[in-house]
Amino acid sequence: MDDRRTDPGHSLLLLLAAAIWGFAFVAQRAGMEHVGPFTFNGVRFLLGSVTLLPLLIIVRRRISPDVSKSERPAVRAFRLVLVGVVLFAAATLQQVGLAYTTAGKAGFITGLYVVVIPLLGLLIGQRVRWLVWVAAVASLAGLYLLAGVETGGIGIGDGLVLVGAFGWAVHVQLVGWLVRRVHPVWIAVVQTAICGALSLAVAGATEHISFVGLQDALPALLFAGILSVGVAYTLQVVGQRRVDPSRAGILVSLEAAFAVFGGWLLLGESVTPVMLGGCALMFAGMVLSQLRGRRPARTGAE
Repeated sequence: MDDRRTDPGHSLLLLLAAAIWGFAFVAQRAGMEHVGPFTFNGVRFLLGSVTLLPLLIIVRRRISPDVSKSERPAVRAFRLVLVGVVLFAAATLQQVGLAYTTAGKAGFITGLYVVVIPLLGLLIGQRVRWLVWVAAVASLAGLYLLAGVETGGIGIGDGLVLVGAFGWAVHVQLVGWLVRRVHPVWIAVVQTAICGALSLAVAGATEHISFVGLQDALPALLFAGILSVGVAYTLQVVGQRRVDPSRAGILVSLEAAFAVFGGWLLLGESVTPVMLGGCALMFAGMVLSQLRGRRPARTGAE
């Protein structure tokens, strides 16, 4: 293995990104005490998009928005919009689900996308390793312990976040395809702007947006927007330059553990031994799904 890809300092950057993403679940849940889910996502993702603009300006002389010239600009634009729409769908399911479940549960359930991604690969003819099937079984068993066995079943919030996990998996597959044609910084800026604009459009039609509510939710919005989308995305991009992809996947999947810890510490969410057992099984599934394989790149939108 190339020693340059196992630098401890860069591993710490990925761990910090995981911590930010984990605590972002706490911010997302806390913010909805003051604003609706679509308002929160709209402001959050637009803040994230604006935060990424300086990065785009810094590197603009060294990159082109189009990595590949084999497609017409209109085709690439359509695919960029499609990625933004899928991000909007996944983020909406997660945010609405958080109104009915805990930050800790949402963090672990969302983390299942790393298991779902290779399973979705079956649909496009990709080979699925046996470890992934073991990971899927362990994750499903963990999900039942975390969200179902003590409550008589998986609640509506858990279900929405679970469907959202499939949305995140589709999103990662699309980004993995698009990044070969469009520079990742452009993808990040455009998709978050589209997601934010769509969220605010729905919020304007379905929610009451008040200045007081936005003011009260400002700390959560700043954390979930600037830190989670902007800063953590940058940390991930820098960190993965010198960390083996499989190790990077395991480090970033720790966001689920940070979500549970943050929910317990800041929101007073209860964590029972059975739930911890479910978390352990789900985390084991996440790790197994990353072994001997490449981890798809994340976009920082959770």
